[in-house]
Amino acid sequence: MRRYTTVLGDTWDMIAYKLYGNEHLMSVLIEANPQFQEIVLFSADMVIKVPEVATAATTSLPPWKR
Repeated sequence: MRRYTTVLGDTWDMIAYKLYGNEHLMSVLIEANPQFQEIVLFSADMVIKVPEVATAATTSLPPWKR
């Protein structure tokens, strides 16, 4: 499992976007770091766990053309 060191002013959704490219995956980060779940704005130099997330390939083609 990777780790991420926060920057002053980071939020869960900002971190999820930086690491996964999708702010909606912030719940994955929160579940992996229950000791920080009440934090809204992070201070600098806090280390959080970053679980691996399987990302589905996105495409605009219908299934029969993929």
